[in-house]
Amino acid sequence: MAVLDFTRATTGSFGLVGRIGATLVNAVVEWNDARSTRNALNDLSDRELEDIGLCRGDIDLVAEGRR
Repeated sequence: MAVLDFTRATTGSFGLVGRIGATLVNAVVEWNDARSTRNALNDLSDRELEDIGLCRGDIDLVAEGRR
């Protein structure tokens, strides 16, 4: 899972443009993490999913972080 830290104050900050860019980058990182998780879980067999307490219907919930 990729994490970007935008909490540190830096000199030469770009203000609003920098915050919008950081928000956009975070959205792309979160989307990619969900996509990777969804793909990895879809590659598992039903038996493997059952072993970790999931079923196919849970994959989207897990990928979105709601379960």
